[in-house]
Amino acid sequence: MSLTTRLTHVLPHRLLSSLARRLAYSEDARTSAWLIDTVTRRFGVDLSEAEQSDPRGYSSFNAFFTRALREGARVAEADPRALLMPADGRISQAGPIGSGDGAGRIFQAKGQSFTAAELLADPGYARVFHGGLFATVYLSPRDYHRVHMPWTGTLLETVHVPGRLFSVGPAAVAHIPRLFARNERLVCHFDTGFGPMAMVMVGAMLVSGVETVWSGIEIPGYGHSVRRTDYRGRGITLERFAEMARFNYGSTVIVLLPPGVAELAPGLEAESPVRLGQRLATLRG
Repeated sequence: MSLTTRLTHVLPHRLLSSLARRLAYSEDARTSAWLIDTVTRRFGVDLSEAEQSDPRGYSSFNAFFTRALREGARVAEADPRALLMPADGRISQAGPIGSGDGAGRIFQAKGQSFTAAELLADPGYARVFHGGLFATVYLSPRDYHRVHMPWTGTLLETVHVPGRLFSVGPAAVAHIPRLFARNERLVCHFDTGFGPMAMVMVGAMLVSGVETVWSGIEIPGYGHSVRRTDYRGRGITLERFAEMARFNYGSTVIVLLPPGVAELAPGLEAESPVRLGQRLATLRG
């Protein structure tokens, strides 16, 4: 384990993230310009894909980081049976959710795993995903930071789960046990034409917030207990490929699908680059 990863165990996660949030939302022109230029240069951000391609056209670093793409920069896979990749980034892992003796277990990295029950903070509901599929997509600082729907779904409930804010970079994922089930996160449950689908927005070190299209800012405030919000009967339906949420710094989204409904697209191996709208999985039948 690297020294940097070891240090993340003792650093004040929420304090650092709160400070980062203050910087990200600052509308001081010099501060935002310095942050935008630093990230653009260090991570090779391609602003030609952005709706606003001028780095000085953003009022704050957060406005830059949550930037919209220009029309046509991403398109949805044409096959109507294709579930879509929810974000730009890289596959952290993708594969089956355990069943039988390994019921509900989700692979994190070599020697590391966690359970759907831990991730969702709901052992009962987690059972509907045993034997199903998962895909974990890591968004680096260079990526487009809005998350879109893999399939049309009606929002049932969100669950804000408190936790740490470990880095979700590859080194941390490889060495911190149960990382995604320990970090602060927002679990979004949808009902779809094939059954339940969960989308988990995982917070991380220096992530200043998670926002959804239906209620705005969800994180922060940081939680101290699990908080559930019931959206049943409110008619919040999001179409396939529609925006659902966004991060305010690099992080991770995890998609959970129930058993027997789909097959993952070939080639979704760890660290493989992916783009919003490409095929994530294909519905059976």
